[in-house]
Amino acid sequence: MKTRGKRTIKEKGMKFLLPILGVGDALLARRIFWPLQDLRGRVVLITGGSRGLGFALARAFSRKGCPVVLCARDVEQLALASRHLEVEGAQVLTIPCDVSDRKQVSGMVQQIMQTMGRVDILVNNAGIIQVGPARQMQIEDFEQALNVNFWGTLHPILELLPHMTESGGGTIVNITSIGGKVSVPHLLPYSCAKFAAVALSEGLRAELAADGIAVLTVVPGLMRTGSHINAFFKGQEEKEYTWFAASASLPVVSISPERAARSIVRAVQNRRSEVVLSLPANVMARVNGLCPELTQQALALAARMLPGPSDSDGASHRGSEFANQNAGDPLRRFVNRAGKRSVDRYQWGQESATETS
Repeated sequence: MKTRGKRTIKEKGMKFLLPILGVGDALLARRIFWPLQDLRGRVVLITGGSRGLGFALARAFSRKGCPVVLCARDVEQLALASRHLEVEGAQVLTIPCDVSDRKQVSGMVQQIMQTMGRVDILVNNAGIIQVGPARQMQIEDFEQALNVNFWGTLHPILELLPHMTESGGGTIVNITSIGGKVSVPHLLPYSCAKFAAVALSEGLRAELAADGIAVLTVVPGLMRTGSHINAFFKGQEEKEYTWFAASASLPVVSISPERAARSIVRAVQNRRSEVVLSLPANVMARVNGLCPELTQQALALAARMLPGPSDSDGASHRGSEFANQNAGDPLRRFVNRAGKRSVDRYQWGQESATETS
């Protein structure tokens, strides 16, 4: 009866305070009434966890006392990531897996259940980025983006849902993108797949709440993870690489993976439904929601400033092919310097692109 009374007071307090408080104050009131949930001992599965944001998330969760399971396609990168984390005292299990292949995902989940016994938090982070004009893209580019960014999100969810339901709950974290809220020029296959991932994540949040399963939609803007090294480029590839690498390396318009990871872990602890990362991404999402025509006009203007199509054969080229070219160009020198720290810290190699988010 005593606990029940306290809950009643809290609920009444929140009902009274929320309408009159600002957003920041409302979040503070929520913290007072519902403290952060303790993550210690919760098993976390992170797809695309061998580098980039996935690795930063593994580090952030492990520092909260969570055993982490990392999956990625590249065995060597997984081993390097595991060694980095184990030096810090993390409990790590690594499993090679291509999340676009449902059979491999099923086998991975079976292995986790045999070894760890459960998965409390699933983080769908694996992704692929293709950059270039729409007229340069082929059906295979859209298929590849959907296979990794959408199906690679859905497969682990479908495999783990029965286990989470049986155990009484869990948390699913879907790393989408601002490209899943606003379709950005020269990122069309990526945006299409991320829009689908956002729709999946938001729909699951509503449907799974009754089963005690929380779903968090993470909407990052650009991040300084060295993703330009593993992205694929079409059209005027070198020019496409330069603008994308510069955007993904600037501190003003991009967010560090450490900060992003801390924000995501805090959102999990707060049981939030969505978190948009970086100021530019927040502004873009809100302006698009209020004034979609204005957003489209701005994007159309930006598209005119981007490189046009080329007469190339339509083949994709990985960013690592351009990283050390044209070193005499001032912009390229800036891009190389700005991206070096991210590449050195979060990219253990350049053999696989499907773990880039």
